[in-house]
Amino acid sequence: MSTDSVRTHTPEERNRKIDVRVEHCVQHMAEQMDRPAIGRYLEKLEREWDLNRVVTVAASAVSVLGLVLAAKDGRGWKVVSGVAAGLLLQHGVFGFGPLAELVRLLGVRTRREMDLEKFALKALRGDFERIPHEGGPLARANAALVAAQS
Repeated sequence: MSTDSVRTHTPEERNRKIDVRVEHCVQHMAEQMDRPAIGRYLEKLEREWDLNRVVTVAASAVSVLGLVLAAKDGRGWKVVSGVAAGLLLQHGVFGFGPLAELVRLLGVRTRREMDLEKFALKALRGDFERIPHEGGPLARANAALVAAQS
């Protein structure tokens, strides 16, 4: 998988755990070859929030909360809003920051990681013609992962 700023700044052990989770899911689906189950799982993937969305919503919520509390109490809550907005700006400019690191520790994936799984599953389901029908489930799973990466 090509690198991005989140994966670059994430410890390799965390990246590997996420990659293994994707590989196991694709291998499991290849063994089952249950098209309706793959379709249901793809629908679930479409609803999953990626790291950027989680960071954006969390930082925005903290910023709004700080403003609301500042209006009620006034004592330093504006600083909370300022810090949250600054961290969100940092994430937007650099593609990574402390908020992304925290969210990543919770196992939240990047859009690219989610798309890899999604396209591998679509390939298994037969949405792409490049996947061989001969060979065992592992061979089909590997071919699907390669097709999704290209």
